[in-house]
Amino acid sequence: MGKRKLKDPTKGIKFDNSKSRWELLPYREVEEVVKVLTYGSKKYTDNNWKFVKKGKGRYFSAALRHLVAWKLGRKVDEETKLHPLAHAICCLLFLIWIDKEKK
Repeated sequence: MGKRKLKDPTKGIKFDNSKSRWELLPYREVEEVVKVLTYGSKKYTDNNWKFVKKGKGRYFSAALRHLVAWKLGRKVDEETKLHPLAHAICCLLFLIWIDKEKK
């Protein structure tokens, strides 16, 4: 992209209108998901989830278990003391990765 001259050189411009809007993420809730990932990393090992056999079915089932736990009114996972939806989100992220990476 070549240089563009600004009408007013004292006003900055940035061509980022089509970029992803990361600032829209709810950071506290994302942090809860990261805590679930950290817990799993300590319990197993870093990125262990990538190597789980039959991961597609197992993580789908796990996501549903966490969603049902939440739907039944649970606000905290018994083992991790973290929100069940944060666990479900992790499972769904794993499923996205499996869907894209393991064709």
